Amino acid sequence: MKIVLPLAVASLAAGAALAAPVTYQVDPAHTYPSFAADHFGGLSVWRGKFDASSGSVVLDREAGTGTVNITVDTTSIDLGHAKLNEHVKSADGMLDVQKYPTAVYQGTLTSFKNGAPTEVHGELTLHGVTRPVNLTINSFVCKPTPPANKVRCGADASGTIDRADFGINWGEKLGFSMKVTLAIQVEAIPAG
Repeated sequence: MKIVLPLAVASLAAGAALAAPVTYQVDPAHTYPSFAADHFGGLSVWRGKFDASSGSVVLDREAGTGTVNITVDTTSIDLGHAKLNEHVKSADGMLDVQKYPTAVYQGTLTSFKNGAPTEVHGELTLHGVTRPVNLTINSFVCKPTPPANKVRCGADASGTIDRADFGINWGEKLGFSMKVTLAIQVEAIPAG
């Protein structure tokens, strides 16, 4: 089972101003990198999320450029099952969160359409290993929201990783698939 967060989270990459780069801070109360992973070679699919993440997105909608920098607290993993959470966090399980308490995703926003990015090309550092991970941005919206009517940007991003690429191959000999599907909901607000 895998967790990836790439973070994802990275897909957020917001933007309201069209004249210059704008920096957005990820809203941790509205951002949850989630994942789906195989259990016993097709027996079932387990889904989980990370409850704590932070980061920033710099977006220039007019130029069609931007960057993403997201940090996910791997100790905040929640699979809805306390014993499984403990196992996944342990050194014998998958994440070894005492040694690797964070995962970091850094990427570049690409393939802009109508001022909105549709992809993120980046790298995920997870379990002490850095590998390329690209995300598809399925939706991207910026608009004023209450109570202060400040512009907030949000995105839904997805991707797939092979957790064995990050040295997390627990269960492979038991028939577990190493593929993990990422689904990242992220919202951000202008910094400052």
